[in-house]
Formats: sequence, structure tokens, C-alpha cells
Amino acid sequence: MFKSTFAKFLTAFILCLTISFIILSSIVTNTVRAHVAQEKEFVLMRTGDAISKQIVDHRVENLENYVYNQFADSSIKPLLKIEKDINIAIVTAEGKMLLYGGSGEDGEIDIQLIRDGRTVDIKRFDRVVNNETGVYLTYSGVVKNISGEKVQICAKEIKTNNVLRGYVLASVSTDDEDALVAKAKNSIITNTLWVMLAAVIAVYFVTERLIHPLKDINVAVKRFAKGDFSTRVTVYGGDEVAELAESFNNMAEYLDNFEKMRNSFLANVSHDLRTPMTTISGFIDGITSGAIPPEKHNYYLGIISDEVHRLSRLVTDLLDISKLESGERKFEFVKFDIAEMSRIILISFEQQIEDKKLDVIFEAEEDSMLVVADKDAIHQVLYNLCHNAIKFAKEGGKFAISISRTEQKKIRVSVYDEGLGINKEDLALVFDRFYKTDTSRGLDKNGVGLGLYICKTIIDAHKEKIHAESPSDNGAEFWFTLPEADAKKKN
Repeated sequence: MFKSTFAKFLTAFILCLTISFIILSSIVTNTVRAHVAQEKEFVLMRTGDAISKQIVDHRVENLENYVYNQFADSSIKPLLKIEKDINIAIVTAEGKMLLYGGSGEDGEIDIQLIRDGRTVDIKRFDRVVNNETGVYLTYSGVVKNISGEKVQICAKEIKTNNVLRGYVLASVSTDDEDALVAKAKNSIITNTLWVMLAAVIAVYFVTERLIHPLKDINVAVKRFAKGDFSTRVTVYGGDEVAELAESFNNMAEYLDNFEKMRNSFLANVSHDLRTPMTTISGFIDGITSGAIPPEKHNYYLGIISDEVHRLSRLVTDLLDISKLESGERKFEFVKFDIAEMSRIILISFEQQIEDKKLDVIFEAEEDSMLVVADKDAIHQVLYNLCHNAIKFAKEGGKFAISISRTEQKKIRVSVYDEGLGINKEDLALVFDRFYKTDTSRGLDKNGVGLGLYICKTIIDAHKEKIHAESPSDNGAEFWFTLPEADAKKKN
């Protein structure tokens, strides 16, 4: 695919470059040709004017007799003032050629009187009007009766008594002009080939520089399709392609972590389902078989009840995740006292707090702090945060709940525990699905990494913020915000 794309791009580039240079070559050669022709035309006009004036001054009425009588005398030739490489001809008004000649390399003027009836078709000359020198005609092409080669001609009218007697034709070969244009064209073609070669080489390396990362990404995508999430793309430079590669690596990192969390989740769920079911099955078999004496039945039935509740919590979390992600869970926003809810939740953990001898701190700016949110959902969020804080707090450490107002008219609820804290690399992942910072299950024996994800999903649905902080190795703080109820509506 990339080879085909590169070939198409290179073909289009070379085509555009070729067309551009053809247009440039045409413009340059036409400009050169026009400039040289203009300079020659000026010299030809000057020559024609000088000779025409010489004839007009003699008030000639019969041009043919005048030319044959006057110019047959060789002494009159130097008066023609013919410049080097310019040929002249004198023709009648009807185009009959009377005289032809020019100036040679040595400056000598060679004049030939024409008596064989040769004519020149003046009608195909272009008419040009010049206010300073009068009317003259121009032509560029082959006039066989003059030289037999391509020439540029200026024909100056000879008028006496306002009657057209004939023309003085001053001509010059265009060979040097054609040679100059050909030289310019060859130079342009040569330079074009070099520029095109350099451009093709540059385009190749630039395109290769762009396509190479895309090839790597394409290979990585194919490996992703086969389930290999460990592939990464090398980032080159800092352009848009590099940003794409970096974004791809970020996506790959996320998918890789998600895959690891998914595998961890499956392992944890399998463990958390198998362990209580094994316990329940073992104790029930012991009771029914008589292996457990009747006086121990109540004790083991209590254990079975705890394991059933544990299974129930796991299933409830999985159902909550399913409803939240599918949008089936609808939130009912009502006004309630978050401070009172916090106190009730704190009381519900009284036994666990006493078991770990935690130093409890409860702070609220006012006794009643009213918010607008889904009461059951926020109870679940706060309960999960408190449960985690108590679970990970060190024995005899601090456990604090703080409720305050922010400048944005929000209520900020914070839960802090004095424990091991959270590593910096884990802070950005604690709210992800199935993520467990305690991978050893040393402290988190029952969790599967869904509690904090449920909390974040609920707070996100409220369009509020939830955040985790662990500034040191001595504890962690989780806080979230809720919109404060309007003070005027307080009961």
C-alpha cells in the first residue's frame, strides 16, 4: 500500500515539476527572443531610415531609374552607412527588387543591382506605425529572393510628394537569435534535469521519513489484531507523524495495561468466586455428613453467611458496572445533607475502626452541608472511599473525613488514611477498571479493583471531579466535589 502511495505521489510530483519547467522554459525563451528581436528591430529601423532619407532628399519620382543610375556608381556606396551583418534591399511599391547588398566582415559594402525581375511580397509584412520615423513594416521569416534563410526585416517606406515610391528593406539573419534561444533552452533543460533529480532524491528521503513511521504503525496494528499488545513504535522527531506515533504508543500502553488488568480481574474474580464457594461447599458437606458436631453448626453457619454476603457484594459490583456502562442506571438528583450521610457511614464502620484503633477526625464547616446529587449513588461512593481508607490505614493511624466549600460553590468531600500511600506511577491508574495497587493481595484480600472505578463513573455522571493524592509515603487522600444546594432553598 505504501509503495503504491509513494509511486503515485512521486509520479504526480515529477509530472507537476515537468509541466512547471516546460512553462518556465517557454516564458524564458519567448522573453529572450522578444528582447533580442526588439534590439535588432531598432538597429534595422535606424539603417532603413538613413537610406530612405538619402533617397527622399533627392526628391526621387522614379525609384527604379534613380537606383539603377545612382547606385551603379561605386563611389556612392559608402554613403549607404550599412552596419555590420545587416543586409539591405530596395524595392518598388509593387515589390520589384532593384538592389541588394550588405556590409561584410571587413566593413566593405557589397552592392548588387537586381535586373532579373525578382520581387518581394510586401503584403505579408506586418504594418507598424511609429510617430518619430513614420510608417514602416516588419517581417520575420524566410524571404528566398533576399537571402534564402530566416531573417528579421524592417521595411521603411520611401515617399516623395506624399506618393509611395518604394521601400528600403533592412534585414538581419536570426541564426544568432535562434542559437541564443536554443542555448537558453538547453541550459534550462539541463538545469531542469539536475533540479528534478535533486527534487526526486529529496522527495524520496522526505517521503521515506514520513512513510517509515507509518509502516511501523501498520506493522504494530497488525500485531495488535493478533493480540500482541507489547508492540511499540519508535518516535522520530517532533512533527505530526511523531505525535501520531506517540499517541499510538500511549494507546498501546493503555491497551496493554487494560489487558493486564483484565487478566488480573479474571484471576481475582475466579479466586473470589472459588474461595467462598469452596468454603461454603466444604462446611455444608461437613454439616450434612455429621463431620461437624451440632454444637459447632451455628459457628460455621455464620462463616457461610459471611461468604454468601461476600459473593453478593462481588455480584452487586459487577451488576453496577454493567448498568453504569450501559446507561441503564438512572440518577435521581435530590437535595440532601452530605455531612449527615458522612456521620452515618462513619458510624457503620465503628467496629472496623475500633479493631484497628484508628484515630478518627471528622471536620465539616457547618453541621449541615446540603448538596444536589443522587443520594444512593453518592452514598456508594463515600462508603467505598471510607472502606478503602480503613482497609489500607495502618494500625493506630489517622482516618479523616473533611467536608468544605470551594470558591466555585462546590462541596468538597475528602477521605484520608494514614497508611502506606500510593506510588506515583499508580496514582494515574487507581480509577481504572480492575486495577489493584495491592497486587500481592496482602491487604486487599476481597477486592477485585472495581470500587474506585465505580466511584469515578458515578462522579463523572454527575459532571464533577474525583481525585487521588499521595504526597508522601505516609497516607493517601481521595476527594470529590458536588454542587452545593441553593441556600435560599434550605429548609
